[in-house]
Amino acid sequence: MQARGGWNDQEILAYFTRPLRTVNHRLIGEIRTQHRHKAINAANDDALDEFLATWPDVDPSTGLSVRGDELLIKAREAMIAAVHTFNGAGLTFRAELFIVTAVIAWTYLMHAFYRREGVDYRYKKADGTVMQTPEGADKYWELGFCLRHAKCPVGKPVVQNLEFLLILRHEIEHRSTSRIDDAVSAKLQACCINFNDALKTLFGAQYAIERRLPIALQFVTFGPDQRALLKKARTLPPTIVAMMDAFHAGLSDEEQADPAFAHRVVFIPKLGARASASDEAIEFIKADSAEGEEITKVLLKDVDKRRYTATEVVKAMRDGGFPGFGMRAHTDLWQALDAKAPGKPFGGPGLYAGQWGWFDPWVARVKAHCEESGDRYK
Repeated sequence: MQARGGWNDQEILAYFTRPLRTVNHRLIGEIRTQHRHKAINAANDDALDEFLATWPDVDPSTGLSVRGDELLIKAREAMIAAVHTFNGAGLTFRAELFIVTAVIAWTYLMHAFYRREGVDYRYKKADGTVMQTPEGADKYWELGFCLRHAKCPVGKPVVQNLEFLLILRHEIEHRSTSRIDDAVSAKLQACCINFNDALKTLFGAQYAIERRLPIALQFVTFGPDQRALLKKARTLPPTIVAMMDAFHAGLSDEEQADPAFAHRVVFIPKLGARASASDEAIEFIKADSAEGEEITKVLLKDVDKRRYTATEVVKAMRDGGFPGFGMRAHTDLWQALDAKAPGKPFGGPGLYAGQWGWFDPWVARVKAHCEESGDRYK
């Protein structure tokens, strides 16, 4: 443009600066006077004409440059596609499709960040040369490598969430997974929220995607009986159960409860004194507010009861002063009381098919049994 003439430095600047890549006015002058980039030849007339004919080549929804900000645009579009796929009516195996596409979205987002920060995100050999594919293209970091880099911009709970999905993706690629949608939905929800938060934090709130994804309308409501039947009917392949158990075993209770690792949402009817005040179907309440704490108490009591394995119940008794209470005694007790009978408040289906979880009332009942047994278990 400088060689052809017809534009001053200020006009040329307007063609090259954008929100994610600002160009200083001084740089244009330094290029003109050859104080910078002297060794770079001017584009020929055909290249300049093509550039002018396609400018501004921007994404209409964000204003991002289709060429210069390609990684960020792809990241947003991949996550939007993942959510649309999961929410699509009529699909049966939605979680698998979401996970594969979401991993692509996160990979592009990490690449966009490292590129902006000047980090070379290509694999290199010991001698420093860039590794290439058999076709001769540069090999870029996969998501797992991006998350392990020292300059990874997301926190540990987010990394743990993505590591869980990456391990699950390997199971998806190499084995048949059956239906896993319900079992991992909290992890998928956290993945979406984490992505949007990272997008806004790293690149700007104007690129958030929540406005592109409306609230999903529901055709059904779930009562406690329906929920229990759904959980009972759900079956997971043993390989998936083993994978999930192994991953969760490596996390503390606090890490598993972090919403960035698994995000759980509870829907309750919203009532108002006036009809107009009840139109909004969803209201977000801070967990540390008085209303949020009250809701949490209700959830812990009626919706998401703490579940104990038999091993944990036995350990609690031994730690409580009854070292002689063992697994055989526990089995004899629940069988004698028919504690697993429908309608009794002692337990219910565990987190995975084939498991049984004991509730707090059962722990209290076992403790009472130990106390009533004198020195039998001491």
